[in-house]
Amino acid sequence: MLEVESLTTCYGAVRALDGVSLTVPDHSVTAVLGANGAGKTTLLRTITGLVRPVSGAVRYDGKELTGLPVEDIVRHGVAHVPEGRGVIQELTVEENLRLGALWRSDKRDRARALEEVYGLFPALGERRRRSAFTLSGGERQMLAIGRALMARPRMLLLDEPSLGLAPLVTAQILSLLAGLVRRQRLTVLIVEQNAASALSIAERAVILSLGRVAVADAAARVAADPNLHHHYLGF
Repeated sequence: MLEVESLTTCYGAVRALDGVSLTVPDHSVTAVLGANGAGKTTLLRTITGLVRPVSGAVRYDGKELTGLPVEDIVRHGVAHVPEGRGVIQELTVEENLRLGALWRSDKRDRARALEEVYGLFPALGERRRRSAFTLSGGERQMLAIGRALMARPRMLLLDEPSLGLAPLVTAQILSLLAGLVRRQRLTVLIVEQNAASALSIAERAVILSLGRVAVADAAARVAADPNLHHHYLGF
């Protein structure tokens, strides 16, 4: 579904991505791993148009995404949950969710999507009229994911969804993501500092090092290789 070819992205003189190529199969979870500064967040931001690459290409479902505005990439079925959750704290839970579907013209489908999100995250349904400021860290992460799902994406990109969360909450969120892949035929590309958790739900793993692909292999093989843990993943 997603093809990244020879992608190079720079911040001034710093080359954050240096010729990165990878593929993400349909209806699967692919984990992008690596140390801080490896280029993981830049990869997601470049795929979704928040950062423009110097060279290379991004194709999704056979369509060229490189150079498209962010909103057009969303309309092609790609949704991005950035690091730090990014919910609007002054708005209610439901107002935040509705923002994710503003561009969709089918009002009935927007209403169905809202109820589906509440079904996935019952805590959000119970707090739908409350300000997002009142939510716990885990609930805010659920809200960020739910807002992305309101756009009816076929591919979901997540940047550090476990950041700052308790292990139990992290396990719940990752388990839910794996269930979405099975039930809704969703494709997930997840960037995670918590490599062990990401590998537990992924079929494929890509390890970035200094802006380059160091390893691309089955997640099970990466999880079982202590040399990779020592050199790249820190566990």
